[in-house]
Amino acid sequence: MSAQNTGLVRFGLVSAMALALAMPVATAQEEASEEDEARRFGPVLVTAQRREENLLDVPVSVSAFDGDLLEDLGVADLTEVAKISPNVTLEVSRGTNTTLTAFIRGVGQQDPVAGFEAGVGIYIDDVYLNRPQGAVLDVFDVERIEVLRGPQGTLYGRNTIGGAVKYVTRGLGDEPMFKADLALGSFNQRDLILTAGVPLSDTFRIGGSFAMLQRDGFGENINIGGDNYDKNITAGRLSAEWDITPDFNLRASADYLTDKSSPRQGHRLIPGQFSGAPVLDDVFDTRAGLNVVEQDAEGGGASLVAEWTINDAFSLKSVTAYREDESTTPIDFDSLPSGDLDVPAIYENDQFSQEFLLSYDGDRLNGVAGVYYLDANASTVFDVLLANTGNLISLPGLNAQTFGDVATETWAIFGDFSYDLTDALTLTVGARYTEDERTSQVLRRTFVGGFSDFFGGSGVAIATTSDFNGSQTFDDFSPRVSLGYALNDTSNVYATYSQGFKGGSFDPRGQTSAAPDLDQNGTVSAEEVFEFMQFDSEEVDSFEVGYKASQLDGRVSYSLAAFYNDYSDIQIPGSVGVDTTGDGVNDTFTGVTTNAGAATIWGVEFEGNATLLEGQFNDSDLLNLGWSVGYIDAEYDEFIDAFGNDVSDQRVFQNTPDWTASGRLAYETPFTIANNDGTLLLNTLVSYRGDTSQFETPNEFLDQEAYTLIDAGIQWETEGGSWTFSLNGKNLTDEEYIVAGYNFVNVGTAANGTRTFTPTLGLEGTLTAFYGNPRTVTVGASYRY
Repeated sequence: MSAQNTGLVRFGLVSAMALALAMPVATAQEEASEEDEARRFGPVLVTAQRREENLLDVPVSVSAFDGDLLEDLGVADLTEVAKISPNVTLEVSRGTNTTLTAFIRGVGQQDPVAGFEAGVGIYIDDVYLNRPQGAVLDVFDVERIEVLRGPQGTLYGRNTIGGAVKYVTRGLGDEPMFKADLALGSFNQRDLILTAGVPLSDTFRIGGSFAMLQRDGFGENINIGGDNYDKNITAGRLSAEWDITPDFNLRASADYLTDKSSPRQGHRLIPGQFSGAPVLDDVFDTRAGLNVVEQDAEGGGASLVAEWTINDAFSLKSVTAYREDESTTPIDFDSLPSGDLDVPAIYENDQFSQEFLLSYDGDRLNGVAGVYYLDANASTVFDVLLANTGNLISLPGLNAQTFGDVATETWAIFGDFSYDLTDALTLTVGARYTEDERTSQVLRRTFVGGFSDFFGGSGVAIATTSDFNGSQTFDDFSPRVSLGYALNDTSNVYATYSQGFKGGSFDPRGQTSAAPDLDQNGTVSAEEVFEFMQFDSEEVDSFEVGYKASQLDGRVSYSLAAFYNDYSDIQIPGSVGVDTTGDGVNDTFTGVTTNAGAATIWGVEFEGNATLLEGQFNDSDLLNLGWSVGYIDAEYDEFIDAFGNDVSDQRVFQNTPDWTASGRLAYETPFTIANNDGTLLLNTLVSYRGDTSQFETPNEFLDQEAYTLIDAGIQWETEGGSWTFSLNGKNLTDEEYIVAGYNFVNVGTAANGTRTFTPTLGLEGTLTAFYGNPRTVTVGASYRY
């Protein structure tokens, strides 16, 4: 039996056992009190359509998880939300601690360098994060997280082609509050989170949160010492709310994060092809030797949200925000002591955004119209030390330095309105016009003698291989139309067509001297260089039908969606080795990004919640089942390689498992400890991910077979909720699974059947992997006032 089938069987058995245990008592439910009814079966409210609605009434695919559920599950950061969201991948990017790789329904962006727009938008309280650095958000003081699947553009400030993840922080209450959370666990985990809020008057409130999140590494660097995969993050958030009048209020907020964790270095999957270094036993250990810079990342921002209720029908909202981040990281691609492919890098990003929204709420017509402006800059500078290669070609300390800077200025006008044609039939029409202007500078130079002065080296520049300045404007009109029909008060069906767009840009790693002579006239023109450096916009036409229902007096609620995407002009980023001397050795590299792909993506998603038992053993016990299942079939119809050949039959979608599934079983019951009344909560979460490829080209070493993760927790809360004590275990079976990697090797088979590894850059052969967290156990205590 294959690993995929084994995982599915395991998941199916666990789910079946949970259902079997609950079925005999499903008919023995008792009447709940009105307070319990509201708590257990009240509608889940979301703002997916820029207004507060019942989740089941929203004609889009959206998963919503409130802060209490995330706390019950022990969710630590944004990546864990992918466990309970169908057809969603959220991972920590390779070689980083806080940079996010996000894919929804096969659409995303793996490479975090400047110049590439995200396929999935990440929002903090309506503020779009233009760059993935710092987007692995730790979950604390959060009201809810929403995951919207499919193109977003007619409702949101920034258009995103694949979907959006909204991180919504808690608002401030009218009563003073204080909460302290302490967690201790495996690998010397030490987490402290403090949250407070106080009203200074009837109309003015302030509050904030502070978090220190620390743990030792899952492994170690056995070459230079120190931890690998450790965590040392300090974060804070402040906010103030002022009700200037009953109809006009302001919310100001600011947040800051600093990451002092050690560099996250990879695990080699093959022996060193130059040094012969063997593969290490522990996948969390590394031999990386790059230490010319220290790992350091910090970032934050501030926003001001103003809301004015003009009258019963119209309201106006303004969202003004500024964010910036800076990170320095030593990326040792080959994960060996030698300077074979060592890349110290600096990323700097800043953005200013302004959004205005006018909302209308009438008897039959409601909707929103808005304008959006973003002025952002992303720059990166990195060295690529190829010392081994340089020695081979008599250029000791060979180094290729790249400075890339991409400025984005974009504006858009959008609107989305729903009209009730009848009491049951609703038509929604939306549209967006976007104009993106990209201005890029790329400077690449060849050094000898080691690292450049950016990284404290004494290397000397001997050649300039790129000196590029360019600007281009990309515009798009994106429509959306949806038809929803309420079958009755508790169920509805919908059909939606929407178009998504992601603007083009310039590859900041491109080497202009590698631009081809397209017209074969013996000279590479400025136009040919521009065409080589630039890549165009991509577009998706998305069709979706869905059914949402709440049954058995709200004890069962679920949604079912099927989608079909026609994905065209797909941007395919990559890096390839370049032989500048003609001696057969790649002594440098160039970024190559093309609109090589066209694809067809279709799939289904099924998620919901069911109360299996209520009041069976006492008046207040509750057994609840939550589930999510996603299937996706993503295939390239066209994939043009660097030689002009269509190799679509040899390419696959990265970070897109065909099956994703999860099942959560939770039992809640009154429980008294030492004469103290309270509530006991037992949680079990089983999550499954099918076979996953890290890149478009399959790789037997990096590609991850299907796997299943099992988490469990127990929590006791005193009556009134002042104290909460918890015990949570993650990845209880201690699965080893790859979440990212680097590949600069051609894998082959010799005549005698042994595997061969031919380096495409450097001499050691870079084939390294990064892994998800091992088994961890955490004990927590929380006090709330």
